[in-house]
Amino acid sequence: MSTVGGGGPGLRVAVVGGGVIGLTCALELARTGHRVRLHAADPPEATTSAVAAALWFPYRAAPADAVLRWGAVSRTAFTALAGDPVTGVTLRPGTVVHRTPEPDPWWAPGVPGVRPATPAELPPGVAAGTRCTLPVVDTGRYLPWLADVVRSAGVEVVRERVARVEDVPGDAVVVAAGLASGPLLGDGTGVPVQGQVVRVADPGLTGWVLDEDGPAGLTYVVPRGRDVVCGGTAVEGATGTDPDPDVEAAVLARARALVPELRHAPVLSRAAGLRPGRPTVRLERVEPAGRPVVACYGHGGAGVTLSWGCAADVVALV
Repeated sequence: MSTVGGGGPGLRVAVVGGGVIGLTCALELARTGHRVRLHAADPPEATTSAVAAALWFPYRAAPADAVLRWGAVSRTAFTALAGDPVTGVTLRPGTVVHRTPEPDPWWAPGVPGVRPATPAELPPGVAAGTRCTLPVVDTGRYLPWLADVVRSAGVEVVRERVARVEDVPGDAVVVAAGLASGPLLGDGTGVPVQGQVVRVADPGLTGWVLDEDGPAGLTYVVPRGRDVVCGGTAVEGATGTDPDPDVEAAVLARARALVPELRHAPVLSRAAGLRPGRPTVRLERVEPAGRPVVACYGHGGAGVTLSWGCAADVVALV
């Protein structure tokens, strides 16, 4: 055992994965007093996390009870971070669109201020929705900030792609590498879920819109001040990360139908990423070779949303 930053006895813990889950786990482990080395195949800005619109919302994540618990912890953390502009986190009001007579806002327990949207708050042609204020995380600012905080906490960052967990030194290993996690642990249940976004200039929008069940496909419009993230897609099994111009045109058409103020907003950038899909989030401790290995992956479209809550559980399991 070694005495490390934080003042107490700690383990040598290796974290595999440099996206939002890996970074947050590394930070919380270091804050707890462990000596942490982060193995990251890519810089934060090149990860799937960087593509996310990152509105706090548990999209394509299960099981529901654990997701609600992890999400609540993360929402509290992001609400606190929203007080510091450098983090890129803001609290923004918005509308979740309802397309069915009896919607199931299963994600709403514990979210403050949830109420039915008024007619004036609904997009054109929409009959009902839920209104609330949620964290919006500008990943272009948040991920560099988080990486800096991780380094300041004493975490050693190693830029390498891990091929085998057995080759990673340490008293314990955390596998939090998104889609790369399953192969490292012999788990074939993961599936890439491709998501494409287009970012346009922000014409001064004050709120976000999320329409999961739109007749033409998933649509979200998330303003971040300097831009608006418009999406999206959820193509299971797709492996490409090059944006498709035809898909982009369709995304923009859906976004502009929901938010007409975007009709003349110029395109600033575009991106596509592969969400780590899985039937459920895997967060558990195993000991395949005499030392603890904690699996933390399969967050679907909710990696940012669940990051702080899952990191807390990872610390407890380590």
